[in-house]
Amino acid sequence: MVIALPLRSLLRQALQDLLAGNRGAAVCWDLMGNQDAHSRLSRITTLWTMVGQAHHGPASDAASAQRVLMERYCGAVYRYLLGALHNPEVAEELFQEFALRFCRGDFHRADPTRGRFRDYVKTALINLVNDYHHQRKVSPRPLPPELAGPAPSTADLNDAQFVESWSKELMNQAWAELDKTHPTLHAVLRFHVENPDAQSPQVAEQLSAQLGKRLTPTNARVMLHRAREKYAELLVEEVRRSLESPTQEQLLRELRELHLLTHCRSALERRSMHS
Repeated sequence: MVIALPLRSLLRQALQDLLAGNRGAAVCWDLMGNQDAHSRLSRITTLWTMVGQAHHGPASDAASAQRVLMERYCGAVYRYLLGALHNPEVAEELFQEFALRFCRGDFHRADPTRGRFRDYVKTALINLVNDYHHQRKVSPRPLPPELAGPAPSTADLNDAQFVESWSKELMNQAWAELDKTHPTLHAVLRFHVENPDAQSPQVAEQLSAQLGKRLTPTNARVMLHRAREKYAELLVEEVRRSLESPTQEQLLRELRELHLLTHCRSALERRSMHS
């Protein structure tokens, strides 16, 4: 089934921005026409709360919540499909199918007591890929209520692919948030990522020119340390939001399963001290 305009065009634009690496422009949806709903959504602190809003809230809020969720996680969905299928056209087609089913309300039975949201998403994507491989040309069916149950026999490979895609999207979200809230620290960390072997004097010189203010090598080292800490804090927060009121142990387990713990162990320890 093909998604009707303007949804289809919005999804295609989001994919184009994603593939171009333009995280700032990779917004699938135009929320400017509903600023009240967007403002309320910005205050939602957990993914599950937003999922509930998307499927059980008032019509205007539900539509906006669906759009925000798809914008936040379209990268993880598309990258997984592309890695599983190795065909950009088919990956885009199945991405649109997933988006249609989600916006149609097929996730209305999703329940945080029965599994993590990423488990629902993973199983839905595995089913889509398996349907494609089996060449089952039937109309879209509602997602089964046991979405968070055991995956098909190819679960190990599929899980590894999906975990990698989901982790990368959470890291991208943290990276984008760092750029939005701490642009100077983002610039420092980005320079380090792109120039990992640069020495402190060179870093200070080039960042001084880039930022328009004089930095000493010591300043550059201190700012890099702060940038790493802030990025780690934002990454932990992104993971926390994807869970439902997690305990410290649950958050630690999720970070470990997503292979993100090495990036933010110190941030998690600081969080534990202040909780």
